[in-house]
Amino acid sequence: MALDDTLFDAKHIWHPYSSLKSYFPIHQVTSASGVRLTLADGREVIDGMSSWWAAIHGYNHPRLNQAITDQLDDMAHVMFGGLTHQPAIKLARQLIEITAEPLQTIFFSDSGSVAVEVAIKMAIQHWFAQGKPNKQRLLTLRNGYHGDTFGAMAVCDPENGMHSMFKQVLPKHLFAPAPSCVTDADYQDSDIAEFRQLISTHHHEIAAVILEPLVQNAGGMNFYCPEYLRQVRALCDDYNVLLILDEIATNFGRTGTMFAYEQADICPDILCLGKALTGGYMTLAATLCTDNVAAGIAADGKGVLMHGPTYMANPLACAVASENLAILAESHWQQQVADIESQMEIELMPYKQYEGVADVRVKGGIGVVELIKPLDNSVMQWLPAFFVDKGVWLRPFGKLIYIMPPFIIEPADLSMLTDVIGKALLRPADDT
Repeated sequence: MALDDTLFDAKHIWHPYSSLKSYFPIHQVTSASGVRLTLADGREVIDGMSSWWAAIHGYNHPRLNQAITDQLDDMAHVMFGGLTHQPAIKLARQLIEITAEPLQTIFFSDSGSVAVEVAIKMAIQHWFAQGKPNKQRLLTLRNGYHGDTFGAMAVCDPENGMHSMFKQVLPKHLFAPAPSCVTDADYQDSDIAEFRQLISTHHHEIAAVILEPLVQNAGGMNFYCPEYLRQVRALCDDYNVLLILDEIATNFGRTGTMFAYEQADICPDILCLGKALTGGYMTLAATLCTDNVAAGIAADGKGVLMHGPTYMANPLACAVASENLAILAESHWQQQVADIESQMEIELMPYKQYEGVADVRVKGGIGVVELIKPLDNSVMQWLPAFFVDKGVWLRPFGKLIYIMPPFIIEPADLSMLTDVIGKALLRPADDT
């Protein structure tokens, strides 16, 4: 007899960071609209995750739907090798217009991890083509996360990250401590001291620094100050090292500015974008670089960047991304994010006093409750179901329960998310 859908899924389908041996409850979604997901059993839940930080305008947006429908009438896909199309050209124009002026060239790819892979290739090839093949290593920060492919894994924290089992087969890069300064007023020279020592000692072999600006996301949702970024930019300039900023999670308004690097008033040499690029509709990412980087890659007279995803610059994805950026340009997203930030500060900060809570922090449209101890398997057996039963969708991990809601969320819905977190922290017996 055929298994029902839930059992079939549990037996045969891998989900992100999951095991087929120890089953955690999952929920089938049948439709989504606004900030709500409708489950197969008819329940609705408020999505506090924006589908892993991507659906900034919510679900089933009529303009985004129409952009895909219109493009589908022309073509769903065409190879990008030797061909081009208007959706890619239009999107490239928009991205160049809204990013820092020196960023003038774009490589489209399929996912954030691949955008990071391309950035690393760009940096290494930049130096190789100029007769400096020894500049192959990366300098990055502890507690960072840059993706799950091998090049990206190599610049994730090798000890505290999720890829420690692979560290013997990954390239060996350089890791500085994560900064502790939350605001510029907190900044001290000790925050940058070890980073400065590493770049001073190893700059002859460092192709680039790579880091997540202001917010280290899946590595622990740590926030740090703009001054640290300014110091990093200056040191990269002093020691002739490229700066790669991975804004895949922080881009398109999540921290309160269009891009997090704007808060430090700096420009990277290479910039990785993704997640919210299409408003959560399709997978698409982009790696931008300066003319200087592009010229360096071409210094050997070839300039061929050796990467080419099959679905590179997919027309459907480019079309919906272009419309997503148009909606951002016309909306009041800055005020929406500021309102979300203010409300989360009011409603989450009291949880600092709760037993078992180590810290509560808010930045832009990101709210984090950090626990003293990681959520173990016994808690994860009941906590996701608890959230769903209370009418919200949250996806905690490690020691973190966090919110990254769509920008369109209404105050009452956001209050429901923050309130349920408080109930979960209290863990009343009749709810577990």
